[in-house]
Amino acid sequence: MRAFIVRVIINALALAIACWILTGLDISTTGNSTFSIILGYLFIGLIFGLVNAFIKPIVSLLSLPITILTLGLFTVVINAGMLYLTSWISSYTVVHFTIDSFFWTAVFAAIIISCVSLVASFLPALDRW
Repeated sequence: MRAFIVRVIINALALAIACWILTGLDISTTGNSTFSIILGYLFIGLIFGLVNAFIKPIVSLLSLPITILTLGLFTVVINAGMLYLTSWISSYTVVHFTIDSFFWTAVFAAIIISCVSLVASFLPALDRW
């Protein structure tokens, strides 16, 4: 359970950094307080974590031939697709995660989120969780 909570926090942090760097990403909440913004990022991090846990393995398995042909670069496109799926799911909730129509924004966001998650997974404090 603790590992799942840590993963949600890492996803929220990665999404916050991606939204800070890229202008085409936005997470909007109903309130403007800092607490509601943090809860919004955590909620979107939860949705993104669930999408990565349940949908991404199926898509990765089905796209294995093209992933092998592109020497693994197609996984960036899969990650961008998972971001678009998270955006679509969040459109039915109170917290909205929006990506502009420019596809490269989602690709760059997927790269940023992957890098932040990779760095966070190597932190020694997370080994105890």
